[in-house]
Amino acid sequence: MSDIERTRLEVGGTRTRVNMAGPSDASEAVVFVHGNPGSADDWEKLVASAGEQLRAVSFDLPDFGDTVAPAGFQHTVEGYSAFLGEVIKALGIERVHLVLHDFGGPIGLAWMAGHLDRVASITLIDIGIMPGYRWHRLARLWRTPVLGEIFQATATRSAFRWLVARGEPQGLPSDFTNRMYDHYDKRTRSAVLALYRATPEPGEGAAEFAALLAPRDIPALIIWGEHDAYVPSSYAVRQRDAFPSAEVHVLSASGHWPFADAPDTVQRLLVDFLSARLSGGADAASQGAAAS
Repeated sequence: MSDIERTRLEVGGTRTRVNMAGPSDASEAVVFVHGNPGSADDWEKLVASAGEQLRAVSFDLPDFGDTVAPAGFQHTVEGYSAFLGEVIKALGIERVHLVLHDFGGPIGLAWMAGHLDRVASITLIDIGIMPGYRWHRLARLWRTPVLGEIFQATATRSAFRWLVARGEPQGLPSDFTNRMYDHYDKRTRSAVLALYRATPEPGEGAAEFAALLAPRDIPALIIWGEHDAYVPSSYAVRQRDAFPSAEVHVLSASGHWPFADAPDTVQRLLVDFLSARLSGGADAASQGAAAS
């Protein structure tokens, strides 16, 4: 694995925490976008692995991880998508391999919609374009005024660890859940409420978006935990509505965080996928779409 450089990037009115590996001046890069709860740390091992082939970058979204949102920041998909664009611009990245998880999906997909010619590939982990999808139970709670605030204020470490790990067939590493909770401070809890309340049902307009993307057939890798408690794994293969040649892997023993409960498998899948994009073997790789 490549060594990771940990630094701060002044962008968008704040100093976001950034983890990087690979050639720092390359104009083509893998850009990892975390979800909720999450931070740049989620991707540490994958950044190091991807950095052996390409420039690789992960960063904190404002009010997640250790990064404070600037005054007036809009905790919306549009606000976060714009911030993602500013990070990409500030780092001088022209061609992007997006890797998205959880709420990083809507954010990254929103940026992609306006920059299709700059997307070299996309990897979707337990998220995607999901016609008909309705908010999961926890999201509905966060979207409810007063009740959401009470829930966030009473989230102790033990309750948080139980909630995150519920329904996970293999459980989750304690260091992973503890690190998430360490970052789940008052700022982040407020940001989560604002973001969910500002975002309509994810299924709205999804079919139309998929139809617009399909003719481009953007190289795509889909990784999904079969036991995801938030987003049904049945949506994994449906990503081919938007990405017809997508390589699809449903991990039978994983939940919502396969990069945490099956890190070696996710690393292998991602590295192989990116290698195919670099070696000119994309056509062959796309024919090997399979369920694992």
